[in-house]
Amino acid sequence: MQTKSIREFYLPTDEEDAAINAGIAADPDTYELTAEEFAQLKPLGRPPLEITKERITIRLSRDVVESFRSTGAGWQTRIDAALKDWLEHHPTTP
Repeated sequence: MQTKSIREFYLPTDEEDAAINAGIAADPDTYELTAEEFAQLKPLGRPPLEITKERITIRLSRDVVESFRSTGAGWQTRIDAALKDWLEHHPTTP
């Protein structure tokens, strides 16, 4: 089976699935969740944002990009903050 990202994965055969379920049943420290228990689980990952950012393509000077990248993870967020700061001090007029 292929995912949207073209990654391939293989589902277990019926025999493999039966062996997996037998292993779960034999292990006293684990069990398979019921549908109700599964529905109560907290979703993983970031919560959805009320206001999302827009993906764009922008050309910046190499030295600007290198400078922000050298600050580590979150460099794109810092560019966004720098642009917001600029807008605050340089109001645009239509």
